[in-house]
Amino acid sequence: MNKMRRGVFAGSAVAVLMLTAACGSGDNSAGKGNSVQPVGDSKQAGSGYDGYGGGSGAVPAADTVKSGPAGELKVKASAELGATVTDSAGFTLYRFDKDTPKPPKSTCEGDCATAWPAVSADDASAGEGIDKALLGSVERADGTKQLTLAGWPVYRYAKDTKAGDTLGEGVGGTWHVLAPDGKPAKAGGGAGSGSGADPSAGGAAEAGAGEGGGQEPAKAEPIGVNRNTKLGPILSDAEGRTLYRFDKDSAWPMKTNCLGACLNTWKPVKAVDKELVKGIPAELVGTFKRPDGTEQLTIDCWPMYTFTGDKEPGDINGQGKQGVWFAVSDKGKKVTATG
Repeated sequence: MNKMRRGVFAGSAVAVLMLTAACGSGDNSAGKGNSVQPVGDSKQAGSGYDGYGGGSGAVPAADTVKSGPAGELKVKASAELGATVTDSAGFTLYRFDKDTPKPPKSTCEGDCATAWPAVSADDASAGEGIDKALLGSVERADGTKQLTLAGWPVYRYAKDTKAGDTLGEGVGGTWHVLAPDGKPAKAGGGAGSGSGADPSAGGAAEAGAGEGGGQEPAKAEPIGVNRNTKLGPILSDAEGRTLYRFDKDSAWPMKTNCLGACLNTWKPVKAVDKELVKGIPAELVGTFKRPDGTEQLTIDCWPMYTFTGDKEPGDINGQGKQGVWFAVSDKGKKVTATG
């Protein structure tokens, strides 16, 4: 009996360690070193795949989401995400940043595949607005053929329970709705067929929409690094406002405690495309859905804010406020030095 107890305890300890290591070595004040991947919903916590782990964030049974072949892929316009791709029944299709398109490879297995069912390549075809040359398949570990778009393995999301749902967008900072060219869908994206270019490549701003074919003027990067003389390299927004984190928030489970009157002084930073965050590892960039439904930028799983007391670019008047507000370094860590 004692051996059995020890075995159960050891197994539980390993499971806890696996969960707490999912987001790296973030210095969570609620439990230093324990954090998870950024998630798209404040109720989710756990693995970087979905955030399931029991409670209100639990993943529905696999049969609650349409499974099987995609049929004829369709392009659907979204006010929030631009042109998106759905299966023949209207269910949103996704890609996973940890997969690879060249060569195509799926890294979503086991529990991940329960939350993110792989879309079968059988009978899949390209509808209007999708280049059929971009469709392909990849063999999964179980021998089944998974659909690929521009090389990226294609998935559905178990929490999308009806056609048109996009609840998987931004989950873990690594799951994204597919655009017709295989890139992550984003507002302003065109609905034309893919070009065949590597969808994982970065690059300059794309040509502006419309028949004029002109390019959008260059814009400042939404989030970058400011070399502060007192605090060192810290994160700031396009206007040069310093970004802060709040020790009373939590990175595991992801949660905000800046609500009500707090928001009069500390403004949540809107989520941005991680490709537009410069000077910090992309894997640290994520999003968090606040209780009011808005998406907030997270760095190393921590929600980001600006301080209304900072009046000029580069101000650090919020540093150390009440002993719980701190600037964030280019490594994603809180800066404890005084301004």
